[in-house]
Amino acid sequence: MGAIGILFFVAIVVLTLIVTYIASKRTNSASEFYTAGGGLTGWQNGIAIAGDYLSAASFLGIAGAIALFGFDGFFYSIGYLVAYLVVLYIVAEPLRNLGRYTLADMITARFNQKKVRGTAAISTIVIVLFYMIAQLVGAGALIQLLLGIDYWIAVLLVGVMMTIYVLWGGMAATSWVQIIKAVLLMIGTVIISFLVLLKFHFNILEMFQTVKTSTSHGEAYLNAGVKYTNGFDTLSVMIALVLGTAGLPHILMRFFTVKDAKTARSSVVSATWIVGIFYVLTIFLGFGAAAFVGSEKIISANAAGNMAAPLLAQALGGDLLMSFVCAVAFATILAVVAGLVLSGASAFAHDIYGQIIRKGKATEKEQMKAARYASIGVALISILLALGAQTLNVAFLVSLAFCIAASANLPVIIYTIYYKKFNTTGAVSAMVTGLVVALILVALSPNIWSPEGTAILKGTALFPLTNPAIISVPCGFLAGWIGSLVGQKSDVRKYAEVTVKANTGLKNS
Repeated sequence: MGAIGILFFVAIVVLTLIVTYIASKRTNSASEFYTAGGGLTGWQNGIAIAGDYLSAASFLGIAGAIALFGFDGFFYSIGYLVAYLVVLYIVAEPLRNLGRYTLADMITARFNQKKVRGTAAISTIVIVLFYMIAQLVGAGALIQLLLGIDYWIAVLLVGVMMTIYVLWGGMAATSWVQIIKAVLLMIGTVIISFLVLLKFHFNILEMFQTVKTSTSHGEAYLNAGVKYTNGFDTLSVMIALVLGTAGLPHILMRFFTVKDAKTARSSVVSATWIVGIFYVLTIFLGFGAAAFVGSEKIISANAAGNMAAPLLAQALGGDLLMSFVCAVAFATILAVVAGLVLSGASAFAHDIYGQIIRKGKATEKEQMKAARYASIGVALISILLALGAQTLNVAFLVSLAFCIAASANLPVIIYTIYYKKFNTTGAVSAMVTGLVVALILVALSPNIWSPEGTAILKGTALFPLTNPAIISVPCGFLAGWIGSLVGQKSDVRKYAEVTVKANTGLKNS
């Protein structure tokens, strides 16, 4: 990469560090560290949510998946977009009204038990780690391609940067980095899409005709079944994507950064527009890469296809556009991982340390200190795991995080708000069952085992699907229902109180 590319990278880093420095001056309490003091407006939080959501999986992974597998890659775009309807109509308002800093706060509004809070915190940390691996893999591949440095050095570089953002700036810095990144990402995506359409004389039908002959898949490229030959596997992936967003800790945490439920709803509406436009444009990124870069070059740059978008930018706009796109992708990864580290650190510092170990008696200073130590711990674990996942597609890795979120968190969220007989036993059963079943099935799946040795381990997979959501999500809901039947009778008065608060925001019934 030339001097211009390095300049773009330096500019992104300097800009985000300045934002972090300014935010650090205003981050003096636990509320400001976790939720920016609830001071973001609806449009600010909406852009920040979009920034959090449009991760390396969206920009790098989906473009590569569409380029290599056609319609099957577009499943990710469809799933991620539809997921926001679940968030908007089911989760956003009750979560904002019931919670304070974390998902566990919302659940314990009805079940103030240590085991419920502890289980929710553990589930949050596991999901964060899966999502973090995807971002760091994307970052490693990106920087390795551009700067020619080793993958492990690239991962360490991003790990250090994301930790700095969280340690000093907290949620305020993370939010503004997300806003900057979302704007830059949309600009880059629109430019590339425009250039792709220009190549096809702004004729979408011509584009579809061209990609039929641009890949080895032929006309099958535009139909389902190139990657997901098993219909159950396709359905399972879609279940994970559509339901998983409503259980993602770093997305849910963003609803606490606004003053009330009305602002939270407007945040989701703003985010949905931005996310919707972006995912429509991924068609042009993927098809453009297939037509003007080619699968061989994409795979040679990165076996999982994660470099399709930067290579397309180079093919259409030369090194200048590629440098800009890569700098934007780098900012995308930095922003998302900062949000993930913050949500994982909050789960440990606020839920486990502050509420369980210190029984709610930890001072502001102690909570801030614990959160910063936890941030370092989450970052280190994520870096170590990412070093062994270099060959995996980042969109696929994120789909696994969505699967765990849909299996472990979503059943508890929905039951807490809407199920009158739900109790402590049901809450713990749902989270533990969803989490354990998802992890076990992933460990037995073709993602981990393959006879050819193309996965992490060589051998025969005992579970045939690449994503276990079709099994693990129903297991989470079923376990919550059965646990509620066999456990102690739920407190009907508490349920009525939570129902009123979830729908109105009133503190007391």
